[in-house]
Amino acid sequence: MKVEKLLHMTGGAGDSSYAANSQNQGKVIQKIRPMMEEAIMEVYKNLLPEKMVVADLGCSSGPNTFLVLTEVVKIIGKQCRQMGLQLPEMLFFLNDLPGNDFNNIFQSLDSLEDSVRGDKDAATVPYFVAGLPGSFYDRLFPSHSVHLFHSSNSLHWLSQVPEGLESKGKYAPPNKENIYIAKTSANIVVKLYQDQFMRDFSLFLKQRFNELVLGGQMVLAFLGRKKKDVYNGELSSLWGLVSDSLNSMVLEGLVEEEKLDSFNLPFHAPSMDEAKAVIKSQGLFDIINFQMFELNWDPNDDSEDDFVFDNMQSGANSALCIRSVLEPVIASHFGAAIVDELFSRFAVHVAKHLVKEKTKFPIIVLCLKKKEQI
Repeated sequence: MKVEKLLHMTGGAGDSSYAANSQNQGKVIQKIRPMMEEAIMEVYKNLLPEKMVVADLGCSSGPNTFLVLTEVVKIIGKQCRQMGLQLPEMLFFLNDLPGNDFNNIFQSLDSLEDSVRGDKDAATVPYFVAGLPGSFYDRLFPSHSVHLFHSSNSLHWLSQVPEGLESKGKYAPPNKENIYIAKTSANIVVKLYQDQFMRDFSLFLKQRFNELVLGGQMVLAFLGRKKKDVYNGELSSLWGLVSDSLNSMVLEGLVEEEKLDSFNLPFHAPSMDEAKAVIKSQGLFDIINFQMFELNWDPNDDSEDDFVFDNMQSGANSALCIRSVLEPVIASHFGAAIVDELFSRFAVHVAKHLVKEKTKFPIIVLCLKKKEQI
């Protein structure tokens, strides 16, 4: 799988688009707003830049794309007004992989302008917006040029499917019938995924360290694992239901077994200890804040109850959310003809699962500050 070409959210504004099904991702951005505000205020007060550069990595498209930008502008405008400081010029870079629906972003700039100009704190802040296609596992900016990085709902995606998961000769693949770590996965599968995450996250930290100005910060949020048992992680349960749906289609001859055997997700949901270990081993950043919270699978369910009121509806809502994320990758590998049937079956599997257990998405959130001396 050529991740950089195939991994992108479903574009447009249709019923199964990411724009129409990214409520949970928006909740993450709103949840981490206090951490963002604290990071922005500290960076600005300490550096007082005339031109402040902020980058949103993995911006995707849709209503959430400009949430971070508008919040940053409001925070800067309010702080400068209260402290009697001169407003900096703000330069925002919106980054995602080349397959992202950047057209949708650019066509929405007028609505961004209306939102910013309608706020008294933000209205006077001069800002400029640029799209930046490319992988955040590569260098994206000149050295020491960015003041603040933000990334939500992206760093759980790996730069590639871990090597070693493919079948070899007459031997079955080590992750047969699965698309991610599952209870039936061989031990080597876990190691391959964890090693790939460690390499990728280490590389991400090195690249951003080089690009940040001294005193610059990052606010990152991504899917993680609350359970210590890597075989029984919350995301393992979710992707396991996708696997069940695909396997049922294999049994009925709707999907080729070889196709399923050669499909694994470029994804890893680490524990907090896994993520922290990489940060400490690199020694490039001080950890300012590190926490975890949870969201329901159903993006329309904001309750804190341990049960669902309508499991069939929650199953359908969850399936739409996951379809908006997976459809391009599924269609590329298996063909677009199976997509409707696959996610119809997935919705039923989710509904049955939610009757037994209301599993949630664990979200890891951290704020990192570039170290002054290494």
